[in-house]
Amino acid sequence: MEKIILSIFLILILFPISSGYSAEVTDNKPTLSVVLTSDSPFVYRDNEGYTVVVGEVENTSKLSSVSRVSILVNFYDATSPQSLDVVESGTMLQVIPPLGKSPYMIRSNSPNLDITQVSVIVDGFNPSPSKSNDLSVKLNDITLDNTLDFSGVLKNGAAPISNATVYLAFYDNFIPPRIIGVSTITIGDVKSNELAPFSFNEEIPSRSVGFTLFSESNVFYSDPIDVKIPQLTTKLITISNVSVLDSQGKVTSEIKVGSTVKIQSETWIQFSADQKSNETPYSYYVQIKQSGKTPFVEFIGKYDGNHIGADKQFPSIDWTPESSGLFFIETFVWDRNNIPIADQGPIVLVNVD
Repeated sequence: MEKIILSIFLILILFPISSGYSAEVTDNKPTLSVVLTSDSPFVYRDNEGYTVVVGEVENTSKLSSVSRVSILVNFYDATSPQSLDVVESGTMLQVIPPLGKSPYMIRSNSPNLDITQVSVIVDGFNPSPSKSNDLSVKLNDITLDNTLDFSGVLKNGAAPISNATVYLAFYDNFIPPRIIGVSTITIGDVKSNELAPFSFNEEIPSRSVGFTLFSESNVFYSDPIDVKIPQLTTKLITISNVSVLDSQGKVTSEIKVGSTVKIQSETWIQFSADQKSNETPYSYYVQIKQSGKTPFVEFIGKYDGNHIGADKQFPSIDWTPESSGLFFIETFVWDRNNIPIADQGPIVLVNVD
């Protein structure tokens, strides 16, 4: 299998790691396909040294459900084209309804500190009879501390069910959002028209801005509920004046393919996060997406800086476009623990010809 490696991976969690991905797998029916929803799956190393890949797939068909979705992950080191490990697994949902999505979470077979890169593809799927969305999930008040604590109720439809499971999927603030963690609660058998209580007490991933709650059983599924997590930290930094500069340092909105430009922002901090050292380390990210019905991430870049006291800086990242079209430029500032410390910067449009 050809090795596919994402050259720059936006979030470097615990160690630098990059990822590849397949755009689409079909069964020779033009209306039936399963795609990865994000160009950059979330990758991290757990406490036991295993490499974990978290992501999401989407059934793009408007008419047909799919099942037996196979996700293939190859794990590589920094130099060899030969994979160190290969894992094939499935999605959380057994049956993905038309236009539905399901997360996946795949872990390497063994701990290996040499793993620095991964590739992810949708390796296959089958058409499937549809399930009815006769389940519903409701949650009670949410308590936020260092954990996310809430209870809820699963309401069943007009037939008894088995293997009922409730899923909690955290996502980050990228566009489109990435799934960065999944938790499950097994409920089991539920009688027709019966209520089944459940509760979650989960550590909130530091970069999570919300979560979706959904469920599935042997015959029914629920529509997802989307819940935003109130921000627990004050945004320290303001991003403004996002500009595209040519080789002469002049602002431009027209770029030639193959020419290098500088994406520059103005960042301003009111006070230092660390009052003792008077320093605030930060990471400035630029994400560039090509416009279209399904925006495609063309480029991701990172710059590490350090605010001293209450100052103003102009972080920048070079970009050399490889294809023509209309592009959206998005900017972010996170701290070194991958927590957003600024609202997303103004979106800038540029044309490449």
